[in-house]
Amino acid sequence: MNITTLALPPAFGYVLIVLFASVFVHHFFMSFAVGAARKKYNVKYPAMYADKGTPNADKFNCVQRAHQNSLENFPQFLILLITAGLRFPVTAAIAGVVYIAGRITYFMGYSTGDPDKRLRGMFMYFGMLTLYGAVLTFAYQLLTRT
Repeated sequence: MNITTLALPPAFGYVLIVLFASVFVHHFFMSFAVGAARKKYNVKYPAMYADKGTPNADKFNCVQRAHQNSLENFPQFLILLITAGLRFPVTAAIAGVVYIAGRITYFMGYSTGDPDKRLRGMFMYFGMLTLYGAVLTFAYQLLTRT
């Protein structure tokens, strides 16, 4: 049985900074925006979404949906960021920043109440695809090393 020691490259610190930034964006920035929208549009807890008959329901639901979609994709992003960062820390950190900037743009566009404006943030997928590629490259390197 061969046990491999994992040595983190010094540049992995960039990955950790991006990880922290992503937590801040998802759990503070977006959460507070949803809380402000609840107050503005009078949507009380525990309702996840405003009923269709509620005034401004679509506007609140767009804010809520933008945050929910971001949270749905958050675990995947974190796993890819950390895994890619083990081998390619600078590339992973840059891809993570692109993804986060795209998520913020997506959130801000969707939060206008016009769902089509969320598409402005679709450049986030350049970051995500880079992370996919880095993880696959890392896997290939591990499987083919002698």
